[in-house]
Amino acid sequence: IMELAYVCEWEKRPKSTHCPSIPLVCSWSCRNLVAFTTDLKSDDDDKDVSHMIHIIDTEHPWDVFSINSGHTEVISCLEWDQSGSRLLSADGDGQIKCWSMSEHLVNSWESVLSSSLDGDPIVALSWLHNGVKLALHVEMSGSTNFGEKFSRVKFSPSLTLFGGKPMEGWLAVTVSGLVTVSLLKPGGALLTASESLCRLRGRVALADIAFTGGGNIVVAATDGSSSSPVQFYKVVVSVVSEKCRIDTELLPSLFLRCTTDPLRREKYLSVTHLKFLTRENSEQVLLCASNQSGSIVECWSLRKEGLPVNNIFQHRSPVVGEKQPTILKWRILTTTNDLERVSAVALPKLPISISNTDLKVASDTKFCPGLGLALAFHDGSIQILHRLSLHTMGVFYGSSSSTSVQRPGDESAIKRQRTGGPALHFKALQFSWTSLALAGVDNHGKLHMLRVSPSMGQVLEMNTTLRHLLFLLEYCMVTGYDWWDVLLHVQPTMVHNLVEKLHEEYMRQNQALQQVLATRIVAVKASLCKLSTATAARACDFHAKLLLMAISSTLKSLLRPHVLNTPDKSPGDRLTEICAKNTDTDIDKVMINLKTEEFVLDGPPLQSLQQLIQWVGDFVLYLLANLPNQGSMVRPGFGFMRDGASLGMLREMLVMIRIWGLLKPGCLPTFTATSDNQDSMQLLFRLLTKLWLCSRDDGPPQDPDESLIDECCLLPSQLLVPSLDWLPVNDGVIVRLQGKHPLRLQFGKASSLPGGGTSTLEVFTRSPGCQKMDNLRCVHMGVCPTEDSKACTRCGCVTMLRSPNKTNAMKQWEQRWIKNCLCGGLWRRIPHSPLS
Repeated sequence: IMELAYVCEWEKRPKSTHCPSIPLVCSWSCRNLVAFTTDLKSDDDDKDVSHMIHIIDTEHPWDVFSINSGHTEVISCLEWDQSGSRLLSADGDGQIKCWSMSEHLVNSWESVLSSSLDGDPIVALSWLHNGVKLALHVEMSGSTNFGEKFSRVKFSPSLTLFGGKPMEGWLAVTVSGLVTVSLLKPGGALLTASESLCRLRGRVALADIAFTGGGNIVVAATDGSSSSPVQFYKVVVSVVSEKCRIDTELLPSLFLRCTTDPLRREKYLSVTHLKFLTRENSEQVLLCASNQSGSIVECWSLRKEGLPVNNIFQHRSPVVGEKQPTILKWRILTTTNDLERVSAVALPKLPISISNTDLKVASDTKFCPGLGLALAFHDGSIQILHRLSLHTMGVFYGSSSSTSVQRPGDESAIKRQRTGGPALHFKALQFSWTSLALAGVDNHGKLHMLRVSPSMGQVLEMNTTLRHLLFLLEYCMVTGYDWWDVLLHVQPTMVHNLVEKLHEEYMRQNQALQQVLATRIVAVKASLCKLSTATAARACDFHAKLLLMAISSTLKSLLRPHVLNTPDKSPGDRLTEICAKNTDTDIDKVMINLKTEEFVLDGPPLQSLQQLIQWVGDFVLYLLANLPNQGSMVRPGFGFMRDGASLGMLREMLVMIRIWGLLKPGCLPTFTATSDNQDSMQLLFRLLTKLWLCSRDDGPPQDPDESLIDECCLLPSQLLVPSLDWLPVNDGVIVRLQGKHPLRLQFGKASSLPGGGTSTLEVFTRSPGCQKMDNLRCVHMGVCPTEDSKACTRCGCVTMLRSPNKTNAMKQWEQRWIKNCLCGGLWRRIPHSPLS
């Protein structure tokens, strides 16, 4: 059901590490960043404790960024925001800090904002809701419309600004029963207020926060005793006269079922875990009561029930339109039997619809993501339980030296586990955003990553497995969440079918949605193709296509209409339309039909973009020169030979470049020709047009004729064909996790990563003395770059951290990638190569 993907551990353990009784915290963002805490004691003074926050991206888990948080007490809460780019931390002294990326780098963080309630420990923490909620419908997984599969649920933000824009901020609950809210004003200032949860304040040992569709906040709280009620409060946040106001109201409470059971009344005296089942559902709550040796878990639901009427009023004539009075009441859904002592709980983040139809389809097709919650036990095991019925869906047994997997009913793993010594157990556990992976921190401070099968280990037909993975990939495409955890379950034999099916589903969407998802689907295809040696060359093509699309949109954005009262179409749209209609192979004849005054630009912008223009020219030359060699799918560039849209895009850009070359010859791409009177642009355009005519969308695809192939064979003797850098190899772990064997890694040591994957392919090999490329600026950085660089966490694209170019046009290009890579991945700083 679950296999150990990798284990990260400290290379050198400090003399005295944190006490196992200190609670560890772990949190997983939608961008696949994992944050966790440890508390390290100084070698000299046991009282000098550093409360550390560690942040990794799951693709490079050894590249950890450790922050000495500055918290004076143990960190009790970590919470990512909805975008996965900011992190909240709170401690036992009432301090709350907001961390954000420095220079948009995942391995560089700084604290930008903070609030505090001095001496009042924080027990629950959450960002305010932004009003965005999706529902994932398993029943509609066969639909051709993404809007039916993933519907937008009407949901109000916790607080809105003028015009309905959600206001950012966070909310925390303290141990003394205070609720505190901090709001981020548009100017960057912080607006803070605190209020008691109820009139009679009492100790709050555990609390959790959920949100309602009407914009209210619900807080669940308990004093830690199983004999005390679990209280619920409605919290309403508003801004009145530039001041934050908090209104609270008491809601129906509940007593645990185990306290009313005569056999268990005195058995489980303390409540150890209190969680709403989902952040957007305040009507279902999970409770765990424990003693020193065991636990019991209960699931409760808030329901509206009719209020019984006394017999005196039963016989009176009913008033027209009068309804029976109702009351909200907590009812127990289900409870477990006696369990081992629970050490951590993880709840699914996938917003799967739990309507009866969706649950039935999920059960029939064995689609389990989002339906199971994870319980970690003190014996080192993890159980996945159904979130509503609490029946066991899968069990994982692991220890420091071995792992084993057991399906329900297999007793042998239990016997094997209990014969050894005391096992490590998880102190913190978190599901990924598609519920296909688990991150956990054990009581020795090691980070573990486990993959969770979409079918919980049940054997499925290949088509059903592909449909489940395709469904989740589509969900990540629509939401913008990272799909790293889905790739954990893609075997090399599945890649080709997944790419084809994903393209088919994408082409069925309406034109507007296709434009929104145009770059995202190419990035998904690229990351899929890297998982198989048979499709690795296609990954190169998809990365090149991302760069091609970006350069095309940038160059077209420079065009301006000659007069203001122009028709609806922009100059870029008119260029596309004319180039699509005009099939002439002479570039100058195509140019005549364009309004050249729309292409008039100042010299500096063109000159500063010359390296991008050069890349376009080199890329066209590379494709045409390699056309005769494309007898197999292995070589890079094959994907463009039948891609009419991309070839048309290249053709448009050659026309633009030709016109700009008349205005500023210095911006033209440079080719090394064997003849002085060789018109290189004219030659490339003619051959490119012939290839484009074979693959146009409005006609059946044709194979290039013999004359075109013969002319392309002669190209290397006419022009020097450049060797393009097909992006560096992604040095992450995903291609090494396709097997079933666990990886053991160490923080700070990338060299501990075993070799394998697609790195042995010829298209990815680089000699040690080769030139390093800045893949975004399309310039060489030298054999041993001295500039600090950054690399994409997803595709491995490398670019310099600081711009060497000061012109506005190049700044505009670089600003597009300041937060994210071409593929949408995040940036991480990489040190410059040593001269030795």
